[in-house]
Amino acid sequence: MKMTGIITAAALAVTSVSVSAETLKLLTWKGYAPKALVEKFEKQTGIDVEVTYSNNEEMIAKLRATRGSGFDLAQPSQDRISSVQAKYNIYQPMDYSKIKTDQIIASMLTAVKNNTNVKGKSYAAPFCYGTSGLVVNTKAAPDAKDYDALMDTNYKGRISYRLKRPTLIAMAFAKGDDPFAKYSDVDAYTELMEGVGEDLIASKHLVKNYWANGDALLELMRNGEVNVAMAWDNGGWKLHEQNPDIDFVAPTSGALGWIDTFAIPAKAKNVEGAYKWINFMLEPENAAYFTNQEKYGTASNGANEFLEPKIKANFERSFSKADIDNIKWYPPVPAKLESIEGKILDKVKAAN
Repeated sequence: MKMTGIITAAALAVTSVSVSAETLKLLTWKGYAPKALVEKFEKQTGIDVEVTYSNNEEMIAKLRATRGSGFDLAQPSQDRISSVQAKYNIYQPMDYSKIKTDQIIASMLTAVKNNTNVKGKSYAAPFCYGTSGLVVNTKAAPDAKDYDALMDTNYKGRISYRLKRPTLIAMAFAKGDDPFAKYSDVDAYTELMEGVGEDLIASKHLVKNYWANGDALLELMRNGEVNVAMAWDNGGWKLHEQNPDIDFVAPTSGALGWIDTFAIPAKAKNVEGAYKWINFMLEPENAAYFTNQEKYGTASNGANEFLEPKIKANFERSFSKADIDNIKWYPPVPAKLESIEGKILDKVKAAN
């Protein structure tokens, strides 16, 4: 009888623990849930965090297969949400009243709300971002301030960019147009892209090469073979550390930016835990820890104050508040436009 009593008490204890234990199942990119922050969150909240690493395609596939169950929080890119949500209904609308929006950069929150809107409801909050713009040897090309420097005769033979859609988008903004505003008008978008293509063909003789490998581009800039390029912010900052004359420059018409988000799956079990994680990760000190580790900027308003000096200096050199607010965030791409852009790029590549 005594043994039975002990077993019963133990069983009750196990049952009690299993009922009260709380878990947050996170579907995210590698590096987006640093171990130190997971442990800090678990200690503060008593919630256990289970992390599954993924990417955009896998996130969509996993949530489609389960119809939005199995995870409490996902982190898709903001341009990969609205079309997926409209087709498969795998996310739930974001309750922004449960998010401490005062600790989010306002322009990023607005962009994500707009770009994840489906039938009047928005489905995400911003987490981190990266940009592409100009990487410039400022000593050799002091006047390279916007994308049109990639077609400037002053830098003949010292120019490089990729023959990819971001270059078309960038050149359109440099012409004073807004390609994103024409996404819904195929004819207008085609006309704009054809004009950009003609400009690129006319200036093709100025280009050193169309880069495909980022490391190869950095080497060309190190040895002075390229002075003006379109590339990512981190590449420019890496070169700046080696040569202070080279740096990332946010173009006057706006850097191009991607944002990875927080989105709550349709059948999440721990919704409150998900909102706690969102608010926790956007606290300036925590967001800064992430940036110090991964080198991506975050949507946290105030994180810069907690960055390592070298990383803080990179952001402050390249981005004023006006530059941040002027970033052109990629919206979802309508399917028809990719074929239009592909034809333009092929024409540029084939031109003499």
